[in-house]
Amino acid sequence: MLERQDAVRPNNSEVPAQAPSPFAISRRTLVLLGLTNFCGSAMLRICDPMLPALVREFAVTTGQAALCVSGYAVAFALMQLLFGPLGDRWGKRRVIGWSTLGCGLASLLALAAGTLEMLVAARIFSGAMAAGTVSLALAWIGDAVPYEQRQVVLARFLSTNLMGLIFGQWMSGLITDWLGWRWVFGVLGVLYLAVSSGLLLGAQEHRPAAGRASGPYWSKLAQVLRTPPALLLFGFTGLEGAFVFGAVAFVPAFLVTTGGLSISAASAAVALYAVGGFLYSAGAARLLSGLGERGVALAGGLSMGLAWLFLGWVNAWWAAIPAVLFGGIGYYMLHGTLMTRTSQLVPELRGTSMALFSAFMFGGVALGVAVGGVVIDRVGYATQFGICGLGLLALTAAVVRHLKRSPAQ
Repeated sequence: MLERQDAVRPNNSEVPAQAPSPFAISRRTLVLLGLTNFCGSAMLRICDPMLPALVREFAVTTGQAALCVSGYAVAFALMQLLFGPLGDRWGKRRVIGWSTLGCGLASLLALAAGTLEMLVAARIFSGAMAAGTVSLALAWIGDAVPYEQRQVVLARFLSTNLMGLIFGQWMSGLITDWLGWRWVFGVLGVLYLAVSSGLLLGAQEHRPAAGRASGPYWSKLAQVLRTPPALLLFGFTGLEGAFVFGAVAFVPAFLVTTGGLSISAASAAVALYAVGGFLYSAGAARLLSGLGERGVALAGGLSMGLAWLFLGWVNAWWAAIPAVLFGGIGYYMLHGTLMTRTSQLVPELRGTSMALFSAFMFGGVALGVAVGGVVIDRVGYATQFGICGLGLLALTAAVVRHLKRSPAQ
């Protein structure tokens, strides 16, 4: 997937040409990175479908159970500030390997949790360790692929992300219904341990200068943050995380409480979010060629915003099906644009750049889920979905305006 391929250029020439990097990733390593991405996406979403089961087992409200989601996101966001510079300094493969091992241990701790507090603590530990995996894998790809090809390649690589979402949103619900929520953490923990073994025991690969950045730790963060338009891109990313996952995280609970669906059926419906992502991934090259970078972002944001407004307005379980599908398509269109722009901020500190991207993203996720839980507990699901839809439309307008004023460099 990462061999050289003909460049895909939007017809409005927004994307610049760039000489190919000499850096290469072996197929074996690419498979391991894909599995890491799969596990990270699954770990992020596995608690969504099990929220009703956690509410019953621990006798808490939906908002309290949602701490398993927001706690993970907060830890993930904060620890990006450590793992990004570590990846640039010591090598992305090494840091990803040890972080994946930590994720496996955290999953086993969640399996053994006897109280909601213990489960939340295990999820926080898991989020902290996962901070050293996905963003560094994306940065590694950024080192290897020229900009004009990068959004297409990232879209294809994110197929592993989508499969992880399906496991996290659908298989987690099935396993929770059939065997109980603890088995979900057990399966994922074993997979994490196997992947970490492959990364840590594998041969070390050549790293370009972008993977051997040196200098004071905080200076790396400061250099990225001072680079225009870093703060604007990170702000967009944080708001995207808040509005997108402030809606998605509560769809399974909405379907169970409002529609009377089983946890497994609700999870299957939410898996359409990943199906939407697969549809975008399959057509990413044509969309970028036909619409350009700005057009893809606009179409994606409109799709998301209108989807969640529709669900909030109708407020019926069946409306979640088209909302989730079109929300998934739109998310990967807008998110992929922001991700690709971020990967080019400071090429020699790409690990730090992508880590900050993830930090703002999951900081937004944590805020959106925490506030969403309060809104739902007090005024209901329809209001929360409507807020997220309006927020995404406003965000899309701001992103498209920025892209128009600042063509890619």
